[in-house]
Amino acid sequence: MDTAGRLVAGSHNRNEFVLINADEIGRVTSVKELSGQICQICGDEIEITVDGEPFVACNECAFPVCRHCYEYERREGNQACPQCKTRYKRIKGSPRVEGDEEEDEFDDLDNEFDYTSNDRRDPQHIAEAMLSSRLNVGRGGQPNASGITTPSEMDSSGLNPEIPLLTYGQEDDQISADQHALIIPPVMGRGKRVHPIPFTDSSMSLPPRPMDPKKDLAVYGYGSVAWKERMEDWRKRQNDRLQVVRHQGENGGGNNGDELDDPDLPKMDEGRQPLSRKLPIPSSKINPYRLIILLRIAVLGLFFHYRILHPVNDAYGLWLTSIICEIWFAVSWIFDQFPKWLPIERETYLDRLSLRYEKEGKPSELAPIDIFVSTVDPMKEPPLITANTVLSILAVDYPIDKVACYVSDDGAAMLTFEALSETSEFARKWVPFCKKFNIEPRAPEWYFAQKVDYLKDKVHPTFVRERRAIKREYEEFKVRINGLVSMAQKVPEEGWTMQDGTPWPGNNVRDHPGMIQVFLGHNGVRDIEGNELPRLIYVSREKRPGFEHHKKAGAMNSLVRVSAVISNAPYLLNVDCDHYINNSKALREAMCFMMDPTSGKKICYVQFPQRFDGIDRHDRYSNRNVVFFDINMKGLDGIQGPIYVGTGCVFRRQALYGYDAPVKKKAPGKTCNCLPKLCCFCCGSKRKNRKGKSKDKKKTSKSREASTQIHALENIEEGIEGIDSEKTSLMPQIKFEKKFGQSPVFIASTLLEEGGVPPGATSASLLKEAIHVISCGYEDKTEWGKEVGWIYGSVTEDILTGFKMHCHGWRSVYCIPRRPAFKGSAPINLSDRLHQVLRWALGSVEIFFSRHCPIWYGYGCGLKPLERFSYINSVVYPLTSIPLVAYCTLPAVCLLTGKFIVPEISNYASIVFMSLFISIAVTSILEMQWGGVGIDDWWRNEQFWVIGGVSSHLFALFQGLLKVLAGVNTNFTVTSKGGDDGEFSELYLFKWTSLLIPPLTLLIINIIGVIVGVSDAINNGYESWGPLFGKLFFALWVIVHLYPFLKGMMGKQNGVPTIIVVWSILLASIFSLLWVRINPFLSRDGIVLEVCGLDCN
Repeated sequence: MDTAGRLVAGSHNRNEFVLINADEIGRVTSVKELSGQICQICGDEIEITVDGEPFVACNECAFPVCRHCYEYERREGNQACPQCKTRYKRIKGSPRVEGDEEEDEFDDLDNEFDYTSNDRRDPQHIAEAMLSSRLNVGRGGQPNASGITTPSEMDSSGLNPEIPLLTYGQEDDQISADQHALIIPPVMGRGKRVHPIPFTDSSMSLPPRPMDPKKDLAVYGYGSVAWKERMEDWRKRQNDRLQVVRHQGENGGGNNGDELDDPDLPKMDEGRQPLSRKLPIPSSKINPYRLIILLRIAVLGLFFHYRILHPVNDAYGLWLTSIICEIWFAVSWIFDQFPKWLPIERETYLDRLSLRYEKEGKPSELAPIDIFVSTVDPMKEPPLITANTVLSILAVDYPIDKVACYVSDDGAAMLTFEALSETSEFARKWVPFCKKFNIEPRAPEWYFAQKVDYLKDKVHPTFVRERRAIKREYEEFKVRINGLVSMAQKVPEEGWTMQDGTPWPGNNVRDHPGMIQVFLGHNGVRDIEGNELPRLIYVSREKRPGFEHHKKAGAMNSLVRVSAVISNAPYLLNVDCDHYINNSKALREAMCFMMDPTSGKKICYVQFPQRFDGIDRHDRYSNRNVVFFDINMKGLDGIQGPIYVGTGCVFRRQALYGYDAPVKKKAPGKTCNCLPKLCCFCCGSKRKNRKGKSKDKKKTSKSREASTQIHALENIEEGIEGIDSEKTSLMPQIKFEKKFGQSPVFIASTLLEEGGVPPGATSASLLKEAIHVISCGYEDKTEWGKEVGWIYGSVTEDILTGFKMHCHGWRSVYCIPRRPAFKGSAPINLSDRLHQVLRWALGSVEIFFSRHCPIWYGYGCGLKPLERFSYINSVVYPLTSIPLVAYCTLPAVCLLTGKFIVPEISNYASIVFMSLFISIAVTSILEMQWGGVGIDDWWRNEQFWVIGGVSSHLFALFQGLLKVLAGVNTNFTVTSKGGDDGEFSELYLFKWTSLLIPPLTLLIINIIGVIVGVSDAINNGYESWGPLFGKLFFALWVIVHLYPFLKGMMGKQNGVPTIIVVWSILLASIFSLLWVRINPFLSRDGIVLEVCGLDCN
């Protein structure tokens, strides 16, 4: 798409379309100036008829109306011209409506399509033809540049109804995989019947040659000397070709180019192998783990049996509270534990991927990928971090023409726009350097910050010189970015202006048009070595007051639509602006799963683990979240796949459109050999089978009614009684518009399972449609955010989106390359970490109170039971905060009151208690063993589970209840109080927030309880120490888990925050009052008066 480097801004609703030339002289161009006459109803361009004249709807006043609005007005409106009120007459090519019989003097139903005029009849070419016809409006009746016949050139008379029909969601074993059927999209067809399109495929095998068993096989060429020579020659050519592919262009084995192009030569044995494989956990590790889980469940049963049957009468309230909390903890553990029952790991084979899809001397057959980067506020998300992420994407090890990077600026910030402009210029030098020397990582900030020997394995004589030069270039680039940030601190009163003097369209963040800028990928922009660069496209969706924009989920859906119009890759990768590509082969790792011919069709996304930079060695607040990514996610991968975590995920575009996963029909079972008339069991079984089949059909039709792909035939019928047949033909189009919106170009793009846009499309048409699909009202009355794209309804849209895909029968894959695929930045100070956990927990609470709650949603679909357990656990875990706060308060209450939640235990109770503690410890050890997690990471995760549970989860629960029940939105602001310089300065940065109050309170009362309990034991003598040990263990358990919180509150040793001093004084005051009230030096029996032994007289 060539925009000559200009920013495109516009609003479909307001009929605005502006090209801003920021490089030369400012120039504003209207749509009419770009492409012709404009419809006065919808703002679309009016098409040119086959006669070369603009389409005229009204012959009286020639009021400009496009054909789509003309037909809609005749079908649904008052059938009159909006200007002169004259009744519309039927125009050739338009469907009939009531009252047209006497007016029409022609019938052109037989001339609307011509399928026999083109020999390329596969679904991909037909869908491209339809899309091209929509985009090439204004070109008259000439065929497009690609040679694809448009729908106006097709004829339905050449259809072959003998080819079986297939849908995307179903496959039949009895039909060859090479035979496909195309359902004509609704924007193409207007006739009564839709037929499949036959096509030929060179890969289809010919029927076998009949042989006479009486004749010698040598007659047919088998077993003869010539046959053996041909086989030896075939094997030699196969080995030669394998060597050529392995050495990537080196000549070996004496092969020549003609042999490589031999169509009779099949693929290499290595290339036909699976592209990945599962690696189950060794039985020596997983079987003891499963056994311990079962034993732990049995011990839990004995534990609750004893606890319930032995209440504490003098502390019944404490006992009952503890029992309720322990039962909830046990249920939560079960929901968390059983999804880990079948953990697996995976291994990919990148060499096989190259053998299969990258043949020497031929264009790469790897699938294109659209990559989404989302950002909002450049002041909170530094432009330099976003620039490094974009640079790592542009330099990825993948075919250049297969990569397109879309940056979503949801804050419409000119700082982000200017930073991307600088990034695109620096990319012309950085990308060739990365690919020439094969460096890792390909984000310059992190590459130059590596404390390793960068000369290792480098043999190129110019590497040192060029590395120094590119490092100097990057430092100058950083200075320019820092200058932009400094300049953006103070916004001018009149708003920002661009280099050519044009006002920045996004000066009003809440009221601005949609903007698109193609920085790289258009004609003429190459790197310094003259090679092409991947596409880099800036997108800022339209925002207007009064419209709901749905935050990040809405921005991602806008990127899905605009990318479908511009590049339409079949796969999508989304990353946060601070998550750069650390492994340049990450896209190839994902394609080993997605493009696997055996199992790839059912995979909706490939999720990579999150890894982080800039975290201290101890990981005080469990930012790495290793237990979740290396234990829980591996367990889910063995069931139906990991949950979507919001970044570092490669999607299948068709799965995001809300379609069901493909279901392969099973072969028919064996029939009974007995006589049906004599065997009553056979008759009974037949009747049962008939009933079962009818029930299955009803279930299938109900479950797939809302999600059948556009290819399906269920919604297209030959005719309905009482309904005009031509209106019936328009019903699918109306349904698809309600699902996908009012863009015929986008609807047409959903037909192209392999992606792609016709090369003959005009830039003006593409840009106009791109602006249309990012308009603020495009999603109104559609299924976007409900069944299509990222799902709305929660701030954690990632969980909902993955959950909906799994409910449609898809499965996901968890990929852990040896070199981490992505790395990002984590909030490493305490307050920011708690605020992040608060947002996640709030999203889970919103899902829990929504219709998408996995407890009651999605039954009877493709979601597996253990996968449902995992999703239930992911939305109910904030509820654990209430029993956790109560349980952490119990030790202090017991120490202050002298009561306890457990009566005097017997030998049996001691065995049960010890067995429970041992089973918990052994389960954790075995998990760490098969998950490869260190004990430090496991212990930090346990500590922060308590810290986050009594703070962020608790606040999220109350905030979610206020939002759902009362419609009140409450925010917890975090304000910085001070910080220190150093490598991990943010770790010691203290920020006060209300989230710190609950854990601080628990910490104080438990410390007070320990002091009071010890003082009381000292005062009462030896007998009181025995009952005290259980209470002290209970209280110290809470204090040890909250230790990182206490350390975070204290900050660095050389500087104690003022707030800590205030809390310390308050703590000392409370403790002094309690000490006076307890008075341990005073006897419990009152004052003892003794006779003084001194004679005072």
